[in-house]
Amino acid sequence: MDDKIISLAHGSGGKLMHDLIKGLFLSKFDNPLLSNLSDSAILNIAGAKLAFTTDTYVVKPIFFPGGDIGKLAVCGTVNDLSVMGAKPLCLSCGLVIEEGFEYEMLEKVIDAMKVAACDAGIEIVTGDTKVVEKGKCDGLFINTSGVGVVEKKVLSLEDIQIGDKVIINGGIGEHGIAVLSAREDLGLDSNIESDCASLNGLVSKIINSSDKVRFMRDPTRGGLATTLNEIVDRKDFGIIIDEEKIPIKDYVKGTCELLGFDPLYIANEGKVVIVVAAEDASRVIDGMRGEPLGKDAEIIGEVVSQHKGKVCMKTLSGGTRIVDMLTGEQLPRIC
Repeated sequence: MDDKIISLAHGSGGKLMHDLIKGLFLSKFDNPLLSNLSDSAILNIAGAKLAFTTDTYVVKPIFFPGGDIGKLAVCGTVNDLSVMGAKPLCLSCGLVIEEGFEYEMLEKVIDAMKVAACDAGIEIVTGDTKVVEKGKCDGLFINTSGVGVVEKKVLSLEDIQIGDKVIINGGIGEHGIAVLSAREDLGLDSNIESDCASLNGLVSKIINSSDKVRFMRDPTRGGLATTLNEIVDRKDFGIIIDEEKIPIKDYVKGTCELLGFDPLYIANEGKVVIVVAAEDASRVIDGMRGEPLGKDAEIIGEVVSQHKGKVCMKTLSGGTRIVDMLTGEQLPRIC
């Protein structure tokens, strides 16, 4: 008898989730569009390249410093389209609401979605609403699907080359720590705030600043470490990052040290990892730093011929260590 069960770790963004996707979903639904396991599927329709993505948000608590489930649902889906090199056009909104959920709270969430959509320059054009019995939903779950158009090239892992630089647009771990602080009422630094934001404006600037941007991905569940491991998975190259160069705000460092977390694995909702040709890296960085969401951008690493299929980090102490994919669940219900 098969006694396998699903645990919270299967939704963490780490190794167990990837095993579930590849072992079950990909094996059952296998097709060329899905097998890329990218943030969005690229559809060739009537001569146009369209990006299509979907995501479901189950964050707890629904409201947290810097955002709420509504803002998160819009920004997260906009970002999944943007990192494919697509211009987001429109979103759907599917709501699963628990019986007894306060109308005023729902209105606040919908208002946040409206503001986020307006800020991103997109429309919410279709949707669905379901209400379930009390105790069956934990308040509110939201699914958003999105469509965008690729106006230039589709960004692909296959374009990455040895010597390319790895860039991130700012401090890591801010979303996960903000949600944790609200969930546990930790009474931590009052400056704690999620980085939740739509990145399409910044991504457009990046793409227009260089035709040698190879690949982008937003490091959400599983954090920076998991995203980098996804990039090198089964590839003939590795990535080496420099701990000293990775931007981390003091409150993220302090909270992680206090609670025993590694910021490399903490979720982000307003960050993008960019892989770009070395000769264009400085130009891309300069352009990013002129934008509010890119002002703390840093080159944090390089694609190398050594360490094939692995991510390694030069540590502050002068050593080098392997940075594996997250294997358990560090912080569930983050997004």
